[in-house]
Amino acid sequence: MHLDFTEPATERTPRVVSAVKLHRSAGRRKAGLFLVEGSNCVEAAVARGAATDIFVTESAAGRFPALLNGAASAGVHIHPVTDRAGRQLADTVTPTGLVAVCRPVLVDLDGALNADTRLVSVPVQTSEPGNAGTLIRVADAVGADSVIFTGDTVDPQNGKSARASAGSLFHLPVVRHHEQGDVIDGLRKRGLTIIATAADGELSLDEAGGILAQPTAWLFGNEAHGLPDELLETADHRIHIPIRGRAESLNLATAAAICLYESARAQHRH
Repeated sequence: MHLDFTEPATERTPRVVSAVKLHRSAGRRKAGLFLVEGSNCVEAAVARGAATDIFVTESAAGRFPALLNGAASAGVHIHPVTDRAGRQLADTVTPTGLVAVCRPVLVDLDGALNADTRLVSVPVQTSEPGNAGTLIRVADAVGADSVIFTGDTVDPQNGKSARASAGSLFHLPVVRHHEQGDVIDGLRKRGLTIIATAADGELSLDEAGGILAQPTAWLFGNEAHGLPDELLETADHRIHIPIRGRAESLNLATAAAICLYESARAQHRH
């Protein structure tokens, strides 16, 4: 595919101006669209069928010809842009020059839970976009069935979250559902054992092999405040990760990676 860069779109081109507005949550809600940046996310968006348009600078077009050819073949509109427009569309310090406009990919609870669901990550009141994206990436890596963000949580489709997911946002069902009670009810209806992570949990992760072999949903608390008391009480088990060194605690993404990995390993043994 040949792209003509003799008259690329500028930062003032209406299509570019509209896309830049998607950096803000209000803009995403109004348009029903969101932006992703970088080859991993753009390629995954195209494969999912979520990408509608791709903006590309001349240098990026030279680096990603196969990706652009595949996108064009899939019916995605490709727009050459100036370097300055590429910087306006990006939200990184060193832009890749490759940005896609995408249809929403978040699903509802029913779309994330079914009779075959065995492992679910449930981040509660996650406030850091980078953590949200990393939690999605971790869940994808261990083969979890879905990620359900609940409570007052960051938008998993904002630029930083999508980028931190490294494309995983498009690989598995992701939910953003405010009402925590609805999420717990949905997990129970599917017969999932609900486990809360807690520094003072009565059960050690080392001792939880038999529990983890069952269909499981993990509740992960807010970065600063952990899980609310009502969710700790609702859970079937409260599990802590043994810390044998001198570190006071583990950050959210690290704790989630350890817990989900142990669950995936236990389930694949049975």
